[in-house]
Amino acid sequence: MSKAGVWVAMAAIGVAAAGCASGPWPKSRSQIEALPAACEDFTVSIYFERDSAAITREARQVLRGAADMAKGCTARNVHVVGLADAVGAPDANLALSEKRAGAVTGALAKVGFRQVSFEVTAAGDAGATTRDGEARPLRRRADVRIDLEGPARP
Repeated sequence: MSKAGVWVAMAAIGVAAAGCASGPWPKSRSQIEALPAACEDFTVSIYFERDSAAITREARQVLRGAADMAKGCTARNVHVVGLADAVGAPDANLALSEKRAGAVTGALAKVGFRQVSFEVTAAGDAGATTRDGEARPLRRRADVRIDLEGPARP
């Protein structure tokens, strides 16, 4: 290849590299971190030990993750539904599901959901059995739906 050919090839590579650098991709980490939040509603489930309404370490991590997902957005409403297994008396299951919903609501406030409208309900063991009377597993939880709007107001 002649010297002129080498220069043409190097120039073509330089133009191609410059084109890549000016594409739609962020150029630095700060640009990635500054991307706007999606602000889409989402749901998380918080699981409990049997007969307990204590927030576990794993549950706290899930709630912190929910706060991170909502960062940069305005939380309109937070819906918390406490649930319980079909084992035991229905009144006790309802009381337990109420405690679970209350514990999750308090934990949400601690991770940043303070000035938001909460809708808190308890289902007890309602829906915890199939039509055949078989118990459904994993009802030891509270389901949380977070309704978000566009970017948070300063």
